[in-house]
Amino acid sequence: MKNLLVGAAPLAAAQQFRPHVLPDTLLAFAVFTLAAAGTYLVNDVRDLQGDRRHPVKQHRPIARGDVSPRLAISAAVLLLVGAVALPLLTGHGQLAACMATYVVLMQAYSLGLKDEPVVDLAIVASGFLLRAMAGGLAAELPLSRWFLMVSAFGSLFMVAGKRYSELVSLGSRAGEVRTSLSAYSPTYLRFVWAMSAGVLLTAYSLWAFEVAAAMSDRASAPWSAISVAPFVLAVLRYALDVDRGEAAEPEDIVLHDRGLQVIAVLWLLTFGLGAAGV
Repeated sequence: MKNLLVGAAPLAAAQQFRPHVLPDTLLAFAVFTLAAAGTYLVNDVRDLQGDRRHPVKQHRPIARGDVSPRLAISAAVLLLVGAVALPLLTGHGQLAACMATYVVLMQAYSLGLKDEPVVDLAIVASGFLLRAMAGGLAAELPLSRWFLMVSAFGSLFMVAGKRYSELVSLGSRAGEVRTSLSAYSPTYLRFVWAMSAGVLLTAYSLWAFEVAAAMSDRASAPWSAISVAPFVLAVLRYALDVDRGEAAEPEDIVLHDRGLQVIAVLWLLTFGLGAAGV
């Protein structure tokens, strides 16, 4: 689910259906799937003891004992090397650099930085940001400053919400399951989450009104500006799930919150019309 973010840049540029863009985006999705799988294997081996104390993660194959750590690491090495080698072999140098950056950051996270407060938030958020950039880099589409700001602070908003939900749901056991959680308080994570949401909404609104103004002479309606409304509602709806402590896995919210899904469809419709200049 997270890897669908590779379509963000082509969608923002309204280029997703151009002949060369779709194959390049699918390549970005494929290599991020390899890299994410390899990263999860390394992370699950490193978190083996903590996962066995977690009410949900204890059922993962490595924590449950179905897959040996040695087999997991061997598979992870193949997947991570493939994630960087595949774009190199197909002539996508920028995508290969993006994947190498992701692999290095995620392995540094798994091998120790995950226990460092604030740093862990930044690295996990960078994983979402690199996904959002990957589709544009693969298809050699320009990434605007607004796109990067929305992606960066949207990523931080999701990660702070994820940590807040973990802290709430795990309670006194939070520090045992994830070391960095012992350094956070609900108040601090709410601050990061609220600050990120504020910058996210501001950056998106500035971009939307800029695009609407630029297309006012040829668009039938200011769709980009109109898209601000469902975007704000989507952030507020997601924040409600975070406040309930239900955002430990962002993809679960996307799959199960029907209200958020309806809002997301409305946003995609207005956003798409605005990006296309209809």
